[in-house]
Amino acid sequence: MIRLRDEAATGALGAALGRLLRVGDVVTLSGPLGAGKTALARGLIRAAGHSGEVPSPSFAIVQPYEALDPAIWHVDLYRLERPLDLEQLGLDEVSGEGALLVEWPERAGQDAWPDALRLSLVVDPDGARALTWQVPKAWEGRWPPLL
Repeated sequence: MIRLRDEAATGALGAALGRLLRVGDVVTLSGPLGAGKTALARGLIRAAGHSGEVPSPSFAIVQPYEALDPAIWHVDLYRLERPLDLEQLGLDEVSGEGALLVEWPERAGQDAWPDALRLSLVVDPDGARALTWQVPKAWEGRWPPLL
């Protein structure tokens, strides 16, 4: 577990993660509303080279950052009604071209992205975030990052 004391620490962890991304990587972010998923995603996307605004993709569902190397597709599945709706997003097609960063992956079903680095955030009583993870073979030696 990594304890993140505030939003800045959460963004810094995202930045460290962003420097480790490779084409084909999938990172999932789970946790309740307000746990810091989007703050972590913003840190990651900025560290990957994006200097503009990083909006939450809650309404767009998919926010592409194709000019980055690797390209990143930031996905928020909060509004996904059924796992079958995932097929309409075409995310399988983009995974070979860049990396996927997926918030609310549980909405896609248990079998989605079996090789993903799975990160989970919870809010501690003192307001800090506790981050836990599941590491697939593709991430061995890369996770956890040095902060």
